Amino acid sequence: MKPIAIFRHAPSEGPGYFATFLDSNRIPWQLFRIDAGDAVPTDASQFGGLVFMGGPMSVNDDLPWIPHSLALIRQAAERGIPVLGHCLGGQLMAKALGGSVERNPVKEIGWGEVAAADNAAAHAWFGDTARFDAFHWHGETFTLPPRAELILSSPYCVNQAFVLDGKHLAMQCHVEMTGEMVRDWYTVGADEVVAASSSPAVQSAEAATTGLERRVAALNAVSEKLYRKWIGGLA
Repeated sequence: MKPIAIFRHAPSEGPGYFATFLDSNRIPWQLFRIDAGDAVPTDASQFGGLVFMGGPMSVNDDLPWIPHSLALIRQAAERGIPVLGHCLGGQLMAKALGGSVERNPVKEIGWGEVAAADNAAAHAWFGDTARFDAFHWHGETFTLPPRAELILSSPYCVNQAFVLDGKHLAMQCHVEMTGEMVRDWYTVGADEVVAASSSPAVQSAEAATTGLERRVAALNAVSEKLYRKWIGGLA
């Protein structure tokens, strides 16, 4: 089996629970540390799938690796190689496939309820899960590329996830979280939380870490469904 390529864009925003899922299913993976200077590969066919994690930058920033990532996503989609995006990764997918990325009406940080759409695509990915608490950390959002189907929304961000061709999944929210990641992000992003505290969708560190183990376990259960559906598209 070809390995899954995972792209990390910030030291604190690794694959988290997704790596645990791959390991438990004996699926090989390779981490590309873009934040540490790793080059974006040029041939998507080396991999069974591509997975893009989050990051504090914007896909609209003038960064040298962004055009290469966009080109790789387009190549994978053209060849039917499954692509999965988390937050920044979902935004990269949207931009690469014909959508755009713009400022969200409010910043979302912390736990917040999301709702699955009532359509066949959402049912295929979420099963009977209609609502759940996802983790959020973003100030921008994506529009839907042509032919993409919206499968998830929140009160503060309509476009929380879309699927394309039944195998490519782009998410604005984070479903890969572990308890350690939540605590780390609130440490690294403490100033951002303070600066955005007037947003109705921003949680304090204290609020976000209350009942953390329970919250993460519930999120992991949803992640399991999504990731299992996604690996079903691997060659």
